[in-house]
Amino acid sequence: MRIYDGSPRQDFEEVFRSIGAFLDARGMRDILMLEVSDGFVVQGLVSAGASSGAWSDTIGTVSKETLTFLDDDIGKFMEEAVARRGRGTPDGPGAGVHERALRVVGRWMDEQKPRDVFLFEQDGAYVVRLHVAGQAGSHHMLAEFTKDDINALVSQGPTLRVAGQGSPSGQAAAAAAAPTAPQPPAAPAPPDPATSATPNAGNPGWGDPTG
Repeated sequence: MRIYDGSPRQDFEEVFRSIGAFLDARGMRDILMLEVSDGFVVQGLVSAGASSGAWSDTIGTVSKETLTFLDDDIGKFMEEAVARRGRGTPDGPGAGVHERALRVVGRWMDEQKPRDVFLFEQDGAYVVRLHVAGQAGSHHMLAEFTKDDINALVSQGPTLRVAGQGSPSGQAAAAAAAPTAPQPPAAPAPPDPATSATPNAGNPGWGDPTG
């Protein structure tokens, strides 16, 4: 995506989180997301005219929608998401299912540094196909995140969110989590002269007369 040109990293965590918030507002489910050169194309099912209750999907009209998120749209969504999270907790009651799930999936993707992304969701589980490049060449990799996987990753979020934060508390937590440089070994203490009174000819020890 052009939004990453010249950027030190690909922040799929924030991009996916922002798109997920928009999809939650639309009530979209069973989503399919494809990365293209200038953004993302998303398809999903939306229920219209359904009343609340266990039979809402049957009573309402279910239709498939196709949305295109261009780079400019994504940048705007990210700004709105940051402003919205400033008024509450990042993963509190205001965060929807897709916003929470896509955030943690995006964080994992940032670690893989992919060049191309394809994702689909079914009943709360997410399957991701990434095109990655390494020393052995480029290849595709698949990963699946079940509902339990997503919940576990979301619960770990508060301990991982210090990365990239500029707040003093975040910096302190990051410093605490950073590995400590090894310290040089302490020099051995010399033996007590009182216990080294035996002369050693040609090789005087601690406390021996030297002449």
